Amino acid sequence: MGRVNIVGIIPARFGSTRFPGKPLALIAGKPLLQHVVEQCQRAKSLSEIIVATDDTRIWEAAQQFCRVEMTRPEHPSGSDRIAEVAERCGGDAVVNIQGDEPLIDPAVIDAVAGALAQNEMSTAATHIRTLSDLDNPNVVKVVVNAAGRALYFSRRTIPYLREAASRPGNEQLAAFPFLKHLGIYGYRRETLLQLVKFPVSPLENAEKLEQLRALENGIGIAVVTVDYDSIGVDLPEDVARVESQLRAGRRG
Repeated sequence: MGRVNIVGIIPARFGSTRFPGKPLALIAGKPLLQHVVEQCQRAKSLSEIIVATDDTRIWEAAQQFCRVEMTRPEHPSGSDRIAEVAERCGGDAVVNIQGDEPLIDPAVIDAVAGALAQNEMSTAATHIRTLSDLDNPNVVKVVVNAAGRALYFSRRTIPYLREAASRPGNEQLAAFPFLKHLGIYGYRRETLLQLVKFPVSPLENAEKLEQLRALENGIGIAVVTVDYDSIGVDLPEDVARVESQLRAGRRG
């Protein structure tokens, strides 16, 4: 693909059911969203960072530290929201960064962006190290082929270890390099614009994982394996956990 213009887009909604107003929640004196933007600004691969929102409160606040684009409110997913911005703002490729990860490692962003040189779509994964992650349906697993492209994503533990299934969980963890999917995506612009035109696919509907729409429609997804585990802000009590990480100097 050569030298490309890659735009980082952060979808941000005000109306989180578990944490209303989350993007503007203060963490160490700054809005959560500003921490995400500042980490993105440390990435070497992004030509620009844009916040995509449908809320005027986020639009007003984010203008202080980032370019912001207002989007239609009815988008069913973050991919649809960033596709509206990508269609309007151009660029050769897009990296979709979750707006609730204030400690996102810039190197992970660069790795996902770099994979777009040879692939239409990319994402990241890290090795699962704990039994709680292995069994948690909110921790999405991915299996890859020999070339590092995704074969399947699931909320179930995959693959099923037939010979080790009856062994203790720590032995199962040691028997296979299970991968946890990290919710960051890279797309070539034309791939993203095509992807959101496809209807919701059967597997996507079953697992409630929108990346399965790409696989069902023949779009390959490169998976870069990184030594990083996301620390997201899902609930108000997560703010204190992130602040302690910041005090310990464990930002990206």
